[in-house]
Amino acid sequence: MWSDRKPEDASLRRGSTVHEKTDSIQDSAGPVMPSHAVIGKAMVIKGHIRSRENMHVDGEVEGTLELSNSRLTIGPNGKVAANASAREVEVIGSITGDVEATQKITIRKGGRLIGDLKTPGIVIEDGAYFKGKIEIGTSEAQVDTRTPEPIRKSAVGV
Repeated sequence: MWSDRKPEDASLRRGSTVHEKTDSIQDSAGPVMPSHAVIGKAMVIKGHIRSRENMHVDGEVEGTLELSNSRLTIGPNGKVAANASAREVEVIGSITGDVEATQKITIRKGGRLIGDLKTPGIVIEDGAYFKGKIEIGTSEAQVDTRTPEPIRKSAVGV
């Protein structure tokens, strides 16, 4: 009577919940998390970024990137000047900074990485550029720098 709205539009009133599954609207099971966050080509971000979801960077980032148990992809247009830590890191664009991954770092053809790496797995494709040092090992493993003790013979059975 007061509106030309169709009856199905009533669910869009303030305070109501839409029951469609999209990347930005809550469904009946709770909030829907997007599959990954995207920093687009036209974006420039300076500061500390912390995320629990996968991230694709195609713009510019300066600062730090901290992705707990997630994948970081530096796209072909991505320019990152930051230290980064993630489960997996894939570099197609360029990154300058120290990078730590709990599973693997991959530098694709045309990708540039300048900085020190710490990871249990590394792939550097032909045509990629890397300058820095690499520390191979798991993040949980502790390096034992102690001198091993000599083996002592037992009096039993000798």
